[in-house]
Amino acid sequence: MATTRAEGLPFLPGNSFEDPTKTRFHVTNTLKFKNGYAQQRAPTVGLGGERLHYNQLSESELDELANKMPTLTYGQAKQAPPETFVPAHLAFDKKVLKFTGYFKETVHESPQEFYRVRPVEVFYYLEDDSISVVEPHVENSGMPQGKLIKRQRLPKDDQGNHWHWKDLNLGMNVVFYGKAFRITNCDRFTSNFMESEGLILNEPESVPKDPYTEGRKQPLRSYTTRSDFDKLKKFLELDRKVLRFYCVWDDRDSMFGEMRPYVLHYFLVDDTVEIREVHKPNDGHDPFPVLLRRQRLPKNRNDVHSSFPMIVMELTDHEVKQWFTPQDFALGKTLFINGRRLLIYDCDEFTKNFYRITTGQQTFEPVPVTGFASELPKMELPPYNGFGSLEDSLQNCLSLVPQPPKKDFIKMLENDHKILRYEACMESVRQEDRNRRFIISYRLSDDMISIFEPPQRNSGIIGGKFLEATRISKPGSDVENPEFYGPGDFAVGATVQVFKHRFTITNCDEYVLKVLEQNADQYPVSTIDSIRAIHGRSAQPHHDDKQEN
Repeated sequence: MATTRAEGLPFLPGNSFEDPTKTRFHVTNTLKFKNGYAQQRAPTVGLGGERLHYNQLSESELDELANKMPTLTYGQAKQAPPETFVPAHLAFDKKVLKFTGYFKETVHESPQEFYRVRPVEVFYYLEDDSISVVEPHVENSGMPQGKLIKRQRLPKDDQGNHWHWKDLNLGMNVVFYGKAFRITNCDRFTSNFMESEGLILNEPESVPKDPYTEGRKQPLRSYTTRSDFDKLKKFLELDRKVLRFYCVWDDRDSMFGEMRPYVLHYFLVDDTVEIREVHKPNDGHDPFPVLLRRQRLPKNRNDVHSSFPMIVMELTDHEVKQWFTPQDFALGKTLFINGRRLLIYDCDEFTKNFYRITTGQQTFEPVPVTGFASELPKMELPPYNGFGSLEDSLQNCLSLVPQPPKKDFIKMLENDHKILRYEACMESVRQEDRNRRFIISYRLSDDMISIFEPPQRNSGIIGGKFLEATRISKPGSDVENPEFYGPGDFAVGATVQVFKHRFTITNCDEYVLKVLEQNADQYPVSTIDSIRAIHGRSAQPHHDDKQEN
């Protein structure tokens, strides 16, 4: 049932009346879609379609009405706290504006230039509004450069005003003490500072090029043709360039003469010649390397007058008309130098390239030279006579005073006190020798073998040392280069022949097996397996695989 209120009465209990005839209570539709977008419109009727007697405001109108009086919504605004005072010299400390520019300087009484363009850098210090002008150093400028105006506050006019950063901009002229400077650009910090202060910068400009400096960069024009012969040019181009020829002096016509090799050097920088002898070890000549010191070499020394004092003076072009030049040297050519006949038979690769460029010659075939002294025959060593060791007998042949043979000290240090002991029996046609037992000791430090016979009761043989420590060669090996017994040859069941006595290895201690297993790659697998079988150990299959590989 609808409730109505009489016009003019306050909204109090007893002033509201219900309409018993009202039957419609639906809500008015205020939502709609327009062009695919949801919109809301202000209601024009109330519940049940009753007409509204007042204008309902929209949401936007309510927001606009509320914003007109923010104090009604948020209350009285509070005053912001004042900012902390920071002095200028502290706020702008080490903050400098950098401008680049230039100024033109008039040049008087010069036919090559009328003005100069001198680039500068203008520094503006924000802490005290001071300005300094610095000209960067230019190499070979010929002018004193550096600081043009020291740091100070610069006057702007005669009214007592000074230049301020607000007065500076790109593409403008500033006058400092009567000299006009053109500002063309600035750095990033300066542009950001100006834009933050609301100052719009002009477009940057480029510094014009100095016409005199650009002219100096151009190559000099030569109006005269100079002579190709220039000592300085020759020194700069040909210094340390030497032609090398291999030649030989054939002196076999004289008594005890021979073929002696030499190297001829021709220095292109001053056209001098040097001849050096090639020495070999034990060639029978004094080890003096120079046959002819470096000097200019005349083609015919007999043309020099006999009265010329050669001992104290050098030959010049006045005394000698013809000197040796690179055109006088060629492969297969014979030169007569100071009474010696030198045959050029070869040259190095630099010399060949030099002649290819200068003369156009492409082929350089070395001239075969025969007749050099044959190599000294090697000393033949006498055969080993069997007395003493092979090394001791060899020392008697190598030197007049015999020296003890050299030993492998590293091997001795690594294998010191390492002895492999084997038990063996003698193979003999005599019945009494078959029952003899021996201990064979092998020293790893020097590969020497010693044999000891333990005494046996009722054997009739006095035991003791059977063989001193010595190296034993294998039967059938070369006497000059014998092959000695090693640990790999002492397998259980193997036969060892020692000075025509045959011994069969029957047993060994466990230390032998330990040493052989540690160095299994150095000894045959069959030797290691035979020793394992004696000590009741099974053979490892990976050793066989390693041997097959």
